[in-house]
Amino acid sequence: MATGKINVSVENIFPLIKKFLYSDHEIFLRELISNATDATLKLKHLTSIGEAKVEYGNPRIEVKIDKEGKKIHVIDQGIGMTEEEVKKYINEVAFSGAEEFLDKYKDSGKDSGIIGHFGLGFYSAFMVADKVEIISKSFKDEPAIHWTCDGSPEFDLKKGKKKDRGTEIILHIAEDSTEFLEDSRIDTLLNKYNKFMPVPIKFGTKTETLPKPEGAKEEDPAPTQEVDNIINNPNPAWTKQPADLENEDYKNFYRELYPMQFEEPLFHIHLNVDYPFNLTGILYFPRLTNDLNVQKDKIQLYQNQVFVTDNVEGIVPEFLTMLRGVIDSPDIPLNVSRSYLQADGAVKKISSYITRKVADKLSSLFKNNREDFEKKWNDIKIVIEYGMLSEEKFFEKADKFALYPTVDGNYFTFEELQEKIKGNQTDKDDKLVILYASDKEAQHSYIEAAKAKGFEVLLMDSPIIGHLMQKLETSKEKISFARVDADHLDNLIKKEDAQISKLSDEEKETLKKNLEEVIENKSYTIQLEAMDSNASPFIITEPEFLRRMKEMQQTGGGGGMFGMGSMPEMYNLIVNTNHELVGEILNTKTAKKRERLINQSLDLARLSKGLLKGEELTNFIKRSYEMVK
Repeated sequence: MATGKINVSVENIFPLIKKFLYSDHEIFLRELISNATDATLKLKHLTSIGEAKVEYGNPRIEVKIDKEGKKIHVIDQGIGMTEEEVKKYINEVAFSGAEEFLDKYKDSGKDSGIIGHFGLGFYSAFMVADKVEIISKSFKDEPAIHWTCDGSPEFDLKKGKKKDRGTEIILHIAEDSTEFLEDSRIDTLLNKYNKFMPVPIKFGTKTETLPKPEGAKEEDPAPTQEVDNIINNPNPAWTKQPADLENEDYKNFYRELYPMQFEEPLFHIHLNVDYPFNLTGILYFPRLTNDLNVQKDKIQLYQNQVFVTDNVEGIVPEFLTMLRGVIDSPDIPLNVSRSYLQADGAVKKISSYITRKVADKLSSLFKNNREDFEKKWNDIKIVIEYGMLSEEKFFEKADKFALYPTVDGNYFTFEELQEKIKGNQTDKDDKLVILYASDKEAQHSYIEAAKAKGFEVLLMDSPIIGHLMQKLETSKEKISFARVDADHLDNLIKKEDAQISKLSDEEKETLKKNLEEVIENKSYTIQLEAMDSNASPFIITEPEFLRRMKEMQQTGGGGGMFGMGSMPEMYNLIVNTNHELVGEILNTKTAKKRERLINQSLDLARLSKGLLKGEELTNFIKRSYEMVK
């Protein structure tokens, strides 16, 4: 049996770096600034523990563009490198200097905040440059160095002339990457990836207006001065303790994250955990529409204040991807992939923690100020309903604070609703039947009919409410939902409240025959019912099960279920045998007049149900004018 060592040819590494290391070449700037930040924070830590006998001062990172010379400079005032360190950390590709540093100072380095991507991160520079220089001077009393490489395995290392501590990276931009020599392009990248880096980043200068001197005339222009343009906020709100922040601080940070968003968030949730994983962040509940798609990808994921992605599915539970804000965790790698997120145990714990934290916050808001919670309900309900459907643990917590509004503007928890309708809305199987409307205007006549019988009617109009009702029916005992225009109403009328029909059995049989002769549409099942004489003569209802299946098909929950195609159109035509008009239909001597009365009454019922459209609606209007005339 032979053993040996696999040799990786350096000649093959550079093309791989350029083509495959990162999917997007713009990442080079993020990586170089991350390294510069590492170097600065290392120095801060070493000075704080007395190992570096230098003044830390107020270091910053500077990015400069030399358009004429086709160069980009990234300059830091950090720890710097000796000749030996350059040989170790730069020439030995993929050796992570930050990891070694953290290991060496693991007992005292917990809060040093080092990002940790020296090595391959530096070599991302070769994605946009055909030559890279490093000029560096260590904080130690050693000579500066000057390292140069043109993207081949050959490099040049000599003594440098740099006098000040720190490192300067010079990128000689390749012809296919000259876009990165534009100020606007670099400014966009810095704002995207480095907006909240923990070390100030300078990029050019800006003009600042100064107060007018005393005695200046009104028409005199205000004096100005050129100042350094610091593009980042090194101390964003999520890095601070909640106790140190006021409500206004959270609002200001929201404006900083979303400068083009003019509506303020409804409330925020501050995340802060250090065991069993590290996570900080702030999530905001914005005002949401019923559209489940347009709101996503507004949460930004950071790793130690370095932007990673705004596609946070896998880290944030899917139902919360409609929120906004920031999540920052050192436990998530900079180059994050979907497969990594799905497999990583720490990520799953993060997702569970966020779910629990959001549920606890909502519960607290409900308990502490229910009136305010009710006012915000319509703006947040889509998230809560979605969460109750998709996360069992969230469902258990949300069941205590999820609200069910009535058409009259009252709000009940599920437990309160059960108490309210108990004994009044029970069907023949002793089930509580919860009536609801999905469109207050379109179903107005049905709502009024139900209210006239003393029934409570909920207003449930979100696009996923059908799925949630199904879940509630399976998780709760002896309850069912029925839309107010469905076929459950008659089951709710108690025997002692039932009306006695004014028609004899023979008259009913004649009436039904008359109706069937005129109404040839097989979609309608005719039912004769004795109701209050003031109730409508004809009412159209739809079987609740069938209607709900059609709804679920439309929202994607039941499409293609059990191999079914489109659900058939089926309705119940309830004819009130106690109404005066129905009596007239029965007693009309001429078939033509009877047909006209039946068709007009049926079309009125269809109009109330929203089923009369197109040519049929036009003919109905024309016929109505003729009758009035």
